[in-house]
Amino acid sequence: MCGPASRNKPSMKGGVLKSNTMWRFGRKTGTGVIRRRSCGAQKDVYHKLRPAVAQKKVHFSLPPGDFSGVRKTGPFLFPDRWISNHGSAQSSSSACFNMRLFCSGTSNKDPIEIHKHRLMLWFSHLPQEEKQFGGYFSPETMHVDPLILEKNPEEGRGLSISPFKENISKSNSLAIEQIFDSSQNGNQGRGLNVLLYGAVGTGKSTVVRKLVLDWCAGSTLSQFKLMVPFSCEDLCHLSKPTSLRDLVGRKYMHLRKTPFLSGDSDQAREVLFIFNGMEKMKLDFRIGSSELCSDPNEALSSGAVVVNLLRKYLLPEASILVTTRLSAVDRIPKKYVSRYAQICGFNDPDRQRAYFTSRLLLQSGEKPGKDAESLIEMLYLNLQRESQLAAACFLPSYCWLTCATLHFLHFTDAKAPIRTLTGIYTSFLRLNFGGEVLASGDMSSQEYQTSLMLYVVRTVGKLAFDGVTNKRTYFTEKDLEQWIGGKTKTDEELQQLAVFRTDVLDFFLVPCVEHSRKVTESGEKRYVFAIPAMQEYLAALYVVLGENKNALEKVTKQVSEVVGQASEDITSIMSILSKLIPLRIFAIFNLLKLFPKLSERVSNLSKGRIASTMAAEMFRSEDSFNEDVLDQVEQNLLGVQGPQPEQEADTRSFELYPIFMGGLLHYGNRRLLDQLGCDIKSTTVVQITRSLKKQLVRESHKQLPPAELMDLLVLLYEFQNPRLTAEVLQSVKVINLSTVRMTPLKCFVLSSLLDCTPSSFLLDELNLSSCHITPELLHMLWPTFHNTHCLNLQFNSLDPESCILLRDLLLESNCTVKTLQLCDNSLLDRGATHLLDALPGNQSLQKLSLMHSGLGDRAALELAARLGQHTGLQELNVAYNNIGDNAAIALVDACREHPSIHTVHLYLNQLTDVGKQSLHVRGVPQEKGGRRVKVLASVTEGSDISEDWHPILSVITKNSLSWERERVREQLLVFLKDLEWGRKQHLSFWKKLHFRRVESVVRQTLRMLDKGSATGTKPASK
Repeated sequence: MCGPASRNKPSMKGGVLKSNTMWRFGRKTGTGVIRRRSCGAQKDVYHKLRPAVAQKKVHFSLPPGDFSGVRKTGPFLFPDRWISNHGSAQSSSSACFNMRLFCSGTSNKDPIEIHKHRLMLWFSHLPQEEKQFGGYFSPETMHVDPLILEKNPEEGRGLSISPFKENISKSNSLAIEQIFDSSQNGNQGRGLNVLLYGAVGTGKSTVVRKLVLDWCAGSTLSQFKLMVPFSCEDLCHLSKPTSLRDLVGRKYMHLRKTPFLSGDSDQAREVLFIFNGMEKMKLDFRIGSSELCSDPNEALSSGAVVVNLLRKYLLPEASILVTTRLSAVDRIPKKYVSRYAQICGFNDPDRQRAYFTSRLLLQSGEKPGKDAESLIEMLYLNLQRESQLAAACFLPSYCWLTCATLHFLHFTDAKAPIRTLTGIYTSFLRLNFGGEVLASGDMSSQEYQTSLMLYVVRTVGKLAFDGVTNKRTYFTEKDLEQWIGGKTKTDEELQQLAVFRTDVLDFFLVPCVEHSRKVTESGEKRYVFAIPAMQEYLAALYVVLGENKNALEKVTKQVSEVVGQASEDITSIMSILSKLIPLRIFAIFNLLKLFPKLSERVSNLSKGRIASTMAAEMFRSEDSFNEDVLDQVEQNLLGVQGPQPEQEADTRSFELYPIFMGGLLHYGNRRLLDQLGCDIKSTTVVQITRSLKKQLVRESHKQLPPAELMDLLVLLYEFQNPRLTAEVLQSVKVINLSTVRMTPLKCFVLSSLLDCTPSSFLLDELNLSSCHITPELLHMLWPTFHNTHCLNLQFNSLDPESCILLRDLLLESNCTVKTLQLCDNSLLDRGATHLLDALPGNQSLQKLSLMHSGLGDRAALELAARLGQHTGLQELNVAYNNIGDNAAIALVDACREHPSIHTVHLYLNQLTDVGKQSLHVRGVPQEKGGRRVKVLASVTEGSDISEDWHPILSVITKNSLSWERERVREQLLVFLKDLEWGRKQHLSFWKKLHFRRVESVVRQTLRMLDKGSATGTKPASK
């Protein structure tokens, strides 16, 4: 929990943050721990009270663990990680307990029906990554069929084509339920062996998952009465020989006695086996390695069981569906494959649009809003432009990433789970590569196994880091060979590289589709990262993992480990000898202990350099005038509407790079990366954080541009470290986000960060002018208004009902707002009435600005009548409204009787010359020693120039292009006429010169208005 618990912030509706629990860490909260312990206790009590249940032989069997969304993508409909030998979902204990009760109560049911019911439950489970969107998604609403092409077995190596290959023929496309069409089976006595293959992220597991769910529902593959899915990753870890029937019974205990697997007659004709992820198994079809076996009760290795099924020696009538990646297509001999089918993903914008529509229109449980519909339209337009995004979205995985990012940018609110951009990308990689290794030789040998994600970081991440360092987004084949091919390798390393190039490289790097940059000047093809932000993420991960060590650091670490280990042994021996031979020369061996300390010092300097890199990349002067980083992410996905200037590759900014570096240090992301084989030590995080805090505190003292300040806030939010946030913000006195386009996400970020500060923290000013703030966003920002003396909300889109929220703010007993600026908001008389209700109960407000807010005489008269209820107000601005002479005079009279008001702004109202003169007279004290109230109604006071002419014209000049130009022009012409008349009334040369000086400022403002009209500059819409 961020911030002190004593801060009083009532719960609000419509997106207002309900409490201080803004930050969420990877560790379980106390409530979660209690809940899990209670479940465990309940389970133990149940088994103590009902021991007979535990002794029954009807148990809940667990499915294979690799059909889950932890690794597989597509639309990511697979369960998180099935409860298996390799892991469990968070609610596995309670789920298992409930399932066992179900088993004991349904033992008399048909085993096939039980099997269907449980498969439906398991495969319908949404992974944790889907729950972050609110839990509104389901397989029926999200699934879009990818393109599946039937391939001729004689094509050989041509089977392994990339999904990014252009002009894919659709003439031989087929639906997934058509792949087991019996008319295509030449041998009616045998079942079909179908090999379904595709690149990483094309949706193999998602298609299989949907196939299983449809079979359970009875809507497809009705010719099969039994479907048995297996995970090859699970099977390859089975070391004990087992028979086919025991293997099925081990995973699905309710099928242990099913007659479909007995081998009698041809009952196996109605059985479909599914082996998902065959690339995980090293299948050997040689007779000498995998003996022939036709007995489903004979114990064999798991690989031999699968091989005999594919040979059609074991249960030849059964049909088999095998899914695999491109590199493993040739592992099964062609003679054992009846049909090849390749998944090519979403190869056209219509499929992509169908997927985006199914997800983004279901961003909440309510009816889809116009924002979601317009978002889809903009996204579809960008896809139709043959943009780089359209090429990336061939892979359903990147469609998921695009939807997750847009959902994060546009539909974040206080009620949604805490999400970060770094967390989305980390989850994306975990879904695709969680737990995978690159293996060569024996699969069971750890010697030739490398974490796939760590291999990605050391190759593709190194390429990404080189691109970020040299400000490049385009790479040639020579670059790929240099950074990914590397130096001469051993046979095992070359084998790993070949698999990596075939299966994984195209997932990250795709050919450039921009016509002007497809090839280099020498005709060499160029490659780019499928999603631009992925380059920055991998580069950040490469740095945070410490893979960019220089030669000194690498040598120092290696020597330190050797010397450190040797010094312990030598010191032990010398300590024994020194007791027998007390020679002080033995003390020289203690010098060996210094080298590990030197290595640690070098390591600390390296961590400090990482923090310095983050700060340097964060506050680059050439990026000061760019849009904030969240808007840049959105433009990369939705494109830029209208013409855009050509931008050279070397001008590309990488502002997400330092933000990802900060986000990767968060505990939740480090925990996910640890599952990927990328370990970031806690000591490393502490050292980087300590150095980074100094850098950020120093930069926060500077007056940062609004967009750069927003980037700093995003960095702190991605870091998810409340203590660091509080210490950095303590040095900030003004938060100026003027002209930053505020979105729900940015409002949530600002509110979350300020909620981490202590209750005593106060800003001198919170400037949110021209930020496109709507009443809905005002609700999200409401908690931040407790941390400032000056609240600037001018030039936004607030309505009269917004004043109710501001009234409640002013009525709070601990309200600290002294200046409230609401200029250029359509508040009208009704909104002013709501604000005036706060005057009796507020003690802090000193300046109130309601300029150009649509006020009329009624609001002015009510304001005059109620001013006496607030004794602390000092300045009132109601300029540029629709106030007439009588209401203005009444207001000035009330201000004159007020004990503290000294200035009233009334210029650009519907005032006559007589009214202006009367206002001037009423502002002058009537008796000696009386109070004088400044009345700013015009640049002239009778025949003299007002002493406040300069602030009046400054305000008008500053806002003239955003106000109604004809009205401003009309008022300026009146000012000019009054100045010319006053100049003629004076004979003094100096007086005339002063009048001409003021006239020149008015004429200059008129010329600026004319120039704005000529260039077509439109006033800001209200």
